[in-house]
Amino acid sequence: MENVKPYNDFGDFLRKVFPCKVQKISINAGFTCPNRDGSKGWGGCTYCNNQTFSPEYCHTEKSVTEQLEEGIRFFSRKYPEMKYLAYFQAYTNTYDELSSLKAKYKEALSYPGVVGLIVGTRPDCMPDALLDYFTELSREKFVMIEYGLESTLDKTLLRINRGHTYEESENAIRRTAGRGIYTGAHLILGLPGESREEILHHADRLSGLPVTTLKLHQLQLIRNTRMAKEYAEHPEEFHLYTADEYIDLVIDFIEKLNPSIVVERFVSQSPKELLIAPDWGLKNFEFTAKVNKRIAERNARQGRLFIPFS
Repeated sequence: MENVKPYNDFGDFLRKVFPCKVQKISINAGFTCPNRDGSKGWGGCTYCNNQTFSPEYCHTEKSVTEQLEEGIRFFSRKYPEMKYLAYFQAYTNTYDELSSLKAKYKEALSYPGVVGLIVGTRPDCMPDALLDYFTELSREKFVMIEYGLESTLDKTLLRINRGHTYEESENAIRRTAGRGIYTGAHLILGLPGESREEILHHADRLSGLPVTTLKLHQLQLIRNTRMAKEYAEHPEEFHLYTADEYIDLVIDFIEKLNPSIVVERFVSQSPKELLIAPDWGLKNFEFTAKVNKRIAERNARQGRLFIPFS
């Protein structure tokens, strides 16, 4: 009997799309954000320190080619036949002149073994001209646009200095998916001011959108961020989940989630030297194993409580 997973797994999604093993290679292409350079605000999102998700090879003094070369060298030792997705990850990777953006994407796609792009960006940074380019490109290569939504509540987006609204998030997702492009979304669970019920309602709202993949991760307090300062001054405004609490939260979340949405991850792991809290002492794969164990104990599954929109 076929072993059916209790949630729509990202690894299974990739295996359906590609006939070979693929690996994402993170790239820091030297972009900034509109809420850092003054066009929408200053200082960036209150929780953000981009050092938390940039591998050691991702330094802006290195070219896109150099970063791909170093990343691929690491993985190709073990998997010589592997192919790669260039993951433009740090900051807002659609926030530049169109010619400059296209040149960097082309550089990545020209590297041997790179079979597609994943581009992380903000919902308010996808002009029509760039979407036209991605539409054409997606007819020949794998293209996924990954939008940082972080929350579906405008009160939260304002508090964390995102500089965009949830309406803009919905619009960007619909415009992108409407072009036939794989469309990802990213949420942070546990942002200050959000109740458990409000967090779970994110699943309801996202379930009505044409989202291909979803990344979830816990709120982490990171050194040298405004949110860390807020926490030091008003810790009562934050609920930092224990590992067990968060495991039950994400399971409750995916039970409400449209079963067609691919769950890429449940958790994120920041460098220990930058993390203030919560420090669970678990690597990502260890946490996922605990989630799977708890899912089995609860006999849970993605979409069990999903109510289709009429």
